[in-house]
Amino acid sequence: MVIAIAQLMVVLDATIVNIALPSAQRDLGISDANRQWVITAYTLAFGGLLLLGGRIADLVGRKRTFMIGLVGFAVASGLGGAATGAGLLFGARALQGAFAALLAPSALSLLTTTFTIGKERSKAFGIYGAIAGGGAAIGLMAGGLLTEYLTWRWCLYVNVPVAVIAFAGAAVFLRDKPERDRVHLDVPGAMLGCGGLVAIVYACSEAQPRGWGDGLVVGLLAGGVLLLSVFAWWQTRARHPLLPLHIVHNRNRGGAFLTMGLAVIALFGMFLFMTYYLQTVLGYSPVKTGLAFLPMVAAIVVGSTQISARLLHRIPPRFLMVPGALLAAVGLFTLRFLTATPAYASHVLPAMLLVGLGMGLTFMPVMATATSGVAPHDSGVTSATVNTAQQVGGSIGTALLNTIATSTSATFIASRLAAAARETTGPGLTPAVRDGIVKSGVVHGFTVAIGVGSAIMLLAALVAGLMVNGRAPKQGPMPAADSAESADAAV
Repeated sequence: MVIAIAQLMVVLDATIVNIALPSAQRDLGISDANRQWVITAYTLAFGGLLLLGGRIADLVGRKRTFMIGLVGFAVASGLGGAATGAGLLFGARALQGAFAALLAPSALSLLTTTFTIGKERSKAFGIYGAIAGGGAAIGLMAGGLLTEYLTWRWCLYVNVPVAVIAFAGAAVFLRDKPERDRVHLDVPGAMLGCGGLVAIVYACSEAQPRGWGDGLVVGLLAGGVLLLSVFAWWQTRARHPLLPLHIVHNRNRGGAFLTMGLAVIALFGMFLFMTYYLQTVLGYSPVKTGLAFLPMVAAIVVGSTQISARLLHRIPPRFLMVPGALLAAVGLFTLRFLTATPAYASHVLPAMLLVGLGMGLTFMPVMATATSGVAPHDSGVTSATVNTAQQVGGSIGTALLNTIATSTSATFIASRLAAAARETTGPGLTPAVRDGIVKSGVVHGFTVAIGVGSAIMLLAALVAGLMVNGRAPKQGPMPAADSAESADAAV
């Protein structure tokens, strides 16, 4: 439970402030142009520093890094909750992301080295997969409840007691054997890799207000790709590479990384659009919006813990990944038929159940496959690569699909308003007609972007089917060093 609690805290923090953002913006006087930094500051630091955080975990010890990450995350959360201005809130969110980059890979690598074979590994990764898929939705639910019944500040304060509980559990239950004599820090690789990832994530975040054709966005993307290309070249020359290329070159592991990235692109875009659809189109309150995601969370938990966890040690992983991604793609496609009239029971609920079940089937075997068969001294950086695929995929998906949605909506609204104006013989369009066109245009943009997300999810299914060809892991006893009690406590 220790690892699960910590990972949930990290994952949901990427979305828990979404619903609280309007309240924080009013309270601190944040401008519309700068409000995105409440989200972006976290994702930039998190996505950009993950590889470095994973190698630090291998260097100084996974348990020690895990506990340092918990303390730092709690302190940063307290600073953010007590922020009296926009600058302090942005800085606290960036600090949260930096410590999350230590916490996330060390948590997954601890899970990988604690549970090595058999049903216990399947159970552990089932729980972890449920968190990976459902954490963002849980964040939306928690953000709605905390904002409506307390204040937006509790969306950050809530991390402090959670981190304290996880720290105490880690001190008592977690075990680790650092590989100091076999691990070295690749400083040039860290600078190139982190710089490239930060540039790409920053470009994707700026694409929303600026557009993909903006000079800054294009320059950042080109610079990020260049830095990552030099990083890949350097990893073939470095004596102690930050990311040993054999980790990525492995067919099953590479397929798992790519499947994760593609699936999250589609998933995070859907979270964004459905949040706005429920609040701005259907008029839901923050709490009701959060609770509307509850069926998806339940479906993710069922798919991960009751289906994937029971079948992973019996069937090849792709036999779970491919059907899971296909179910999610079908669920996303059903959202193509949303309208501006209330349609939760007929459209939203069935789609959420399909997407949730599909993600539960997909994320658990992806996590298990990506971290399977890795040497202990590479477990931290491998775990960081999984998290990097998830975080960068979420950033790209949010920016890419939001750009598609906003541009499509603008075109739709402009053409319909012009047509309505030509057909009107009176003094002009009534506010009700104008509002109806705008609302329909917004929904149209959402549905087009979600349709693109559905196609991306189909691509994830194709990648999993073609690249991941590993067999079902063989069952066996737990390693002697790990007792059943300590293992259950760690999850």
